[in-house]
Amino acid sequence: MTPPVLPSAVPRPPGELDRLERVWRTPRGWRLVTAVNNTTVGLLYIGTAMLFFLLAGILGLLMRAQLAVPDNTLLSAATYNQVFTMHGSVMMFLFAIPIVEALAVYLLPGMLGARDLPFPRLSAYAFWAYAIGGLGFFCTLFVGLAPDGGWFMYPPLTGEAYSPGLNADFWLLGIGFIEISAIAGAIELIVGILFTRAPGMTLARMPVYAWSMLVVGVMIVFAFPAIIAGTALLELERAFDWPFFIAARGGDPVLWQHLFWFFGHPEVYIIFLPAAGMVSTMIPTIARTPLVGRRAVIVALVGVGFFSFGLWAHHMFTAGLGVVEAGLVSAASMAVAVPTAVQVFAWIGTLWRGSVRITTPALFLLGFMFIFVLGGLTGVMVAVVPFDWQAHDSYFVVAHFHYVLVGGMVFPVFAGMYYWLPLVRGHALSERLGRWVFGLMFGGFNLAFFPMHVSGLLGMPRRVYTYPSGLGLDGLNLVSTVGAFVFAAGVLLFLGDLARTVRRPQREPGNPWGAATLEWLPADCYAVRSIPQVDSAEPLWDRPQLADEVVAGAHWLPGTATGKRETIVTSPVAARPLYLLVLPTDGWMPFLAALGTAGFFLLLTIEWTITAWACGIGAIGAVLAWLWGQDRPPPAAVARVADHLGPANLLPVGATGTASPSWWATVIMLVVDAGVFLAFLFTYLHVSMRLDVCPPPGSRLAQPWWPALSAALLLASAGLMTVAWRRPLAGSQSALRWLVAGALAGMAASFGLDVWAQLDARLDPVAHAWGASVAGLLAYQGLHVALLAIVAPYVVARSLRRRLGPDSRATLDNSALIWLYTAAQGLVVAFALHVWPRWMA
Repeated sequence: MTPPVLPSAVPRPPGELDRLERVWRTPRGWRLVTAVNNTTVGLLYIGTAMLFFLLAGILGLLMRAQLAVPDNTLLSAATYNQVFTMHGSVMMFLFAIPIVEALAVYLLPGMLGARDLPFPRLSAYAFWAYAIGGLGFFCTLFVGLAPDGGWFMYPPLTGEAYSPGLNADFWLLGIGFIEISAIAGAIELIVGILFTRAPGMTLARMPVYAWSMLVVGVMIVFAFPAIIAGTALLELERAFDWPFFIAARGGDPVLWQHLFWFFGHPEVYIIFLPAAGMVSTMIPTIARTPLVGRRAVIVALVGVGFFSFGLWAHHMFTAGLGVVEAGLVSAASMAVAVPTAVQVFAWIGTLWRGSVRITTPALFLLGFMFIFVLGGLTGVMVAVVPFDWQAHDSYFVVAHFHYVLVGGMVFPVFAGMYYWLPLVRGHALSERLGRWVFGLMFGGFNLAFFPMHVSGLLGMPRRVYTYPSGLGLDGLNLVSTVGAFVFAAGVLLFLGDLARTVRRPQREPGNPWGAATLEWLPADCYAVRSIPQVDSAEPLWDRPQLADEVVAGAHWLPGTATGKRETIVTSPVAARPLYLLVLPTDGWMPFLAALGTAGFFLLLTIEWTITAWACGIGAIGAVLAWLWGQDRPPPAAVARVADHLGPANLLPVGATGTASPSWWATVIMLVVDAGVFLAFLFTYLHVSMRLDVCPPPGSRLAQPWWPALSAALLLASAGLMTVAWRRPLAGSQSALRWLVAGALAGMAASFGLDVWAQLDARLDPVAHAWGASVAGLLAYQGLHVALLAIVAPYVVARSLRRRLGPDSRATLDNSALIWLYTAAQGLVVAFALHVWPRWMA
């Protein structure tokens, strides 16, 4: 379905563009915090992530200044521990992950030809929670409360016995909710990529960058729950003395390593793959030819994502793994190099086939390939178990992961800054200064980190604040320090040029690089004037007149069909237009919800319990307030979306059930939820398998009729909710309200019986890790029952206010999904606690 070419002189209905601009207008001044448009939120996101990059870089310079000469006293041992912990934590959690999501929030709607992502308020909430919480976390450095256990926070050194005070708690609670913010962003990106692509943009035609972000979004959904569960377990140990990681009471410190690195090693590829997607987008433009092996590159992206989950024990070769386990992980660590190499050879082939013009983005991309390949080679070296035994926890590993992370992510990000900055205000950064920036950063980086390979092989350990003279390390460390400051000079020069450029008057950017992707179409606050029909993988190359057609309103949705913000939802594979999605407008609720969330976690850390819970309740109230107005009947049953397309002109407005983006967002959220639960379950099984007798002395298994009755109540609750879910919503809804109330009563009674059964079995979560793991499972189930105690009244309230109907049933649909998941989780808990131990005995 290709729309006819309409010359730009063909007039559109009077006032159409003015209405479109009015609906999408961005708030100004202090009201900017209410904005939810992807361009505004994306720029704020990028700016905040770059701020954390600078702050972490300053901490890195302090470390290098301390290590420049032997026996230095610039920093004390305690201060150095806080500095290196914050450097790693800020770089990994507050820069690396947020910057890739920030760039995606800003770029993807334009690349996909959409007006915006499907949940703009979720993007705004994710940003503000990250920004407020992250700045609060960083400020702990100035009051002596910064964490000092390393960015990996290994117990038992981070337990209460060895790390008293609040330092470790700030890391555990702060990082935990920042990861929740990252998951919210991932849900937004997955649903947006699958359902809001321009008509005709099939998966085969989708930009490689969008493919990379889709893979990364799925990886976040499966990897991040482990670190959320791990931080919760360690905080429970510190706060309530539940000994999950205390060996003397049945715990296992290595359990933390399993949970942390199941997140931590995929995280390396979560950082790299978006950068690889950007490289695969920029290199064809720079070489002026399509990407060589495009399909192979996409398959390689998926392959890297798949292999990354088999590598978590790559960091645990010295932790006592068995020979078979170490061999399998070593093989997987080498195998992941294959799909990575496919991408590198595709980039080289594209540059070889094309006609390359050496610009600043091209220099950064060439520098990226050189540095990243070196990092990949040392990665294969540390995948060899005997070599890893020698190099583990030495500066060789520090050099390796900086070559991978800085080379694999920072250099492509800077290439992207030079490449995409014209989209912001129409001006490119200086090419002359850009070459200096690249030279300083490339030279400084290699000067700083290449000598660390040698110092590591000479025996310099990681995480030491000083070293004696005479070990052959003096000159190497001094050179590394000089290189770090040269690299910083390049970053400083970039910032100066950036400040100069963004202050210039705004203008239309055009397509300065001659790119093929849709983000270079003329755009405003409403994105493109009309959503283009896409018929190839390089639309701007294959259809040179597309920009004029889009500006003329010759494609889909040239105005606002309902008087509100809208975008077109298309089918996930073929990108056929399905319906018009009405998007939420600007508002205070995402900001207030984020402020309450950050306040809850940060104030709970300093034990301002009442104030923290007030912030938490406020956050829940803000979320409910923003959801209250979302699920309304559409303003029109059908809308005119493309006057020139004849019968295809009309699309329905809104959708329910599995056709709704909110349904799929709920499903993805429940997958995340299940991941956290499985981490708790893994903890329980891991601790149980270490026991000589299960349950341990002092505890016993509950009487079997208690769990049987609890399971029956769970099934009854799920059945009542299913009946309520299946009832027609036309007419009276009093029966629905009673069914929901009965379902809540059954769920609460079931949980009460579970708790009573464990009390009757003399469960003591303090005495032994097994009791703590049981209590952890019950607490997680209890958290869900508490959530349903909020969901059920909310559903009843919407019913009473007549906000549930055949065309506005998303609240009921999504609540039923959460309800059925909670019931299923409760049944698994019952089986794990009562059937599995008897079966194993």
